[in-house]
Amino acid sequence: MPFQIIRNDITKVSADVIVNTANPRPVFGSGTDSAVYAAAGAEALLAERRKIGDIAPGQAAVTPAFNLSAKYIIHTVGPAWLDGLHGEKDILRACYENTLALAAELRAESIAFPLIATGVYGFPKDEALNIALSEIGKFLLTHEMNVILVVLGTEAFALSEKLVGSIDAYLDEHQVRAIENAEYADSRVLSEYRRRRAARLSQAGNMSFHSPAGTAAKPLDQVLSDAGDTFQQRLFKLIDASGMDDVTVYKKANIDRKVFSRIRCKADYQPTKKTAVALAVALRLPMQEILGLLACAGLTFSPSDKFDLIITYCVQNGIYDIFEINAVLFQYGQPLLGA
Repeated sequence: MPFQIIRNDITKVSADVIVNTANPRPVFGSGTDSAVYAAAGAEALLAERRKIGDIAPGQAAVTPAFNLSAKYIIHTVGPAWLDGLHGEKDILRACYENTLALAAELRAESIAFPLIATGVYGFPKDEALNIALSEIGKFLLTHEMNVILVVLGTEAFALSEKLVGSIDAYLDEHQVRAIENAEYADSRVLSEYRRRRAARLSQAGNMSFHSPAGTAAKPLDQVLSDAGDTFQQRLFKLIDASGMDDVTVYKKANIDRKVFSRIRCKADYQPTKKTAVALAVALRLPMQEILGLLACAGLTFSPSDKFDLIITYCVQNGIYDIFEINAVLFQYGQPLLGA
C-alpha cells in the first residue's frame, strides 16, 4: 500500500530513501541520528555530511546511504519543542514537505520516515503524528510513492488522549453488550466492564461519540435492483455517483494504482476486507452503504470484532481520513486499510 505504519528499527528497513532526523551542524548526536550513522558507516557518512555544512531547521539534504539497505539518506532538521508558540509546527511541516519533495526529485519509489522531532527534541508525539499524517497524505494525493512511517517501540507512537479515551469507551460499551447478549458472564465480570467504561468515558472529557443506531430501510425496489451487483459493479456505480475520478478514489483509499487497475479490469474481483473498507472510506459512504458494498463481496461486520468496531466508530463520527483511521488501527494492533 502507498502508506503504512510499522514497528521496526529504521536502519533495518529497506527503502530507496531513509530519513534521518539530523543535527543542524555536521556532527551526529543521539537517537535516530546516532543509529543511522552507526548502521551506514559513521566515518564515510560524516565525511559526506561535512560537504553539506549546516542544515537549517525544516530543510533537507541528501547523502549516499552507504551500508544501509537504501540508495539515499535524506537528512532533515526538526524543531526543538519549546511551547508550540515559536513556529515549531511550521518547521515540522516543512521537514516533511521538503524531504518528500527531495525524494520526488530523486525519483525514489519508497521512503521511510521516523516520527520526526519526537525524541530528544521533545515534540509532543500526538501533535507530531497529526502533522506527519497530514503532510504525507497531501503529498500522496499528487505523487506515486510508498511512504513508510517507522516507530521503534510502543512509547514512540501516540494518539490524542481524548480520542483514545473515546474509542476505549466505545469498545468497552460494545464488549458489555456482547457479554449481556451472550448471557454467560457472572455479575462480577459485567460490573468490572461497566466500571472500566465509566472511567474511560470520564477520561474522554466532553468529546461526544455516537453509539450504533438503526438506519432507515431501503425501498424494496432499490434493494432488488442492487441485489445482483458484483463487488466491482457496485463499487463503480458508487464511484460514478460520487463525482470523483479513479485516481482520487484509489489515492484516498491508500490503494496502489496497479491493484485498482485489477479491480476495474476484473469483473469477478474479490477484495480483502481491508481493501473493500478502504474504498468505502474513500467514497465517504455512510455505514449502511458500507455494509451493502461489503455484502457484494461476501463480507460482513461483526458486532464484537475490534477492527469492525473501530471502523464503525470512525464512520459514525465523521472520520474519513484514511491515514488518521490507519493510525487508530495501528494503535490497537489491527490491520491497516489499503492494498
